[in-house]
Amino acid sequence: MVSYKDLGLVNTREMFKRAVAGGYAIPAFNFNTMEQMQAIVQAAVETKSPVIMQVSKGARNYANATILRYMAQGAVEYAKELGCEHPEIVLHLDHGDSFELCKDCIDMGFSSVMIDGSHLPYEENVALAKKVVEYAHQYDVTVEAELGVLAGVEDEVSAAESHYTKPEEVIDFATRTGCDSLAISIGTSHGAYKFTPEQCTRDPKTGLLVPPPLAFDILAEIEQKLPGFPIVLHGSSSVPQEEVATINKFGGKLPDAIGIPEDQLRQASKSAVCKINIDSDSRLAMTAAIRQHLAEHPGDFDPRQYLKPARENMKKMYIHKIVNVLGSDGKLAE
Repeated sequence: MVSYKDLGLVNTREMFKRAVAGGYAIPAFNFNTMEQMQAIVQAAVETKSPVIMQVSKGARNYANATILRYMAQGAVEYAKELGCEHPEIVLHLDHGDSFELCKDCIDMGFSSVMIDGSHLPYEENVALAKKVVEYAHQYDVTVEAELGVLAGVEDEVSAAESHYTKPEEVIDFATRTGCDSLAISIGTSHGAYKFTPEQCTRDPKTGLLVPPPLAFDILAEIEQKLPGFPIVLHGSSSVPQEEVATINKFGGKLPDAIGIPEDQLRQASKSAVCKINIDSDSRLAMTAAIRQHLAEHPGDFDPRQYLKPARENMKKMYIHKIVNVLGSDGKLAE
């Protein structure tokens, strides 16, 4: 058994409490590689922001669970080395699909886990989340659960269509499971193709797709039923069109990739939404920089030559999200 506290990590309880009260959201950035981790830590330190580093089941298998534990510990020490005396870094399991996976992550030093039973019948979702909560809370690990289904594809998580969270279920679900935060579905979606062209309108001036608005009426109703309770938005990448354009310019093929407008995410972060998940934007920033570098420097073959600009581009994107979208800059505990 590895305690996350021995690794220097924190759980989400206090940072969420401050975020709800302060009207901002904590960034939850997925990572798969060392470069992504470095960029996340650099951005968090430079902006003095708490941060959630999260990994999916697929990312954990890719990285190896043992290496991941030491990467998380290294992230904390790296933040201190960069001048942050008391970093607030969470290692979080994104979309855990079983009790066994959540337990294994808790035993290996995760400070927060998500159990996603949203695809199950309601009572089975409640029972599974409750089982994870009972185990996690023994070790002061926080648990995120999910009500409602997001469309799109992200690693092993896939759904053809979304099902909005039913506000009338949230009190019963949160009470019976004891979860610490609740992921809801109000129109966000996984992946770089969050909406089909048929779901969107086109801007007559630019020709770009304009996605449908998020269901803020459902969010408001949930907030009314669970005042002050931490709410989470998955699938919240904005899919920056400049990164998509760079990828397409240098040999990529991402037609009609579209995400969640940042003004809507800013609006959400001022509510009880205190954790916003961003994965695809990081992948796009990394891929755009790598494609451009290799196209402009065809003789380069040292990975450091193209991963360095990729890391810088991701860091720039993370800082932008923290400062201009989520508002978590300068929010480290005193």
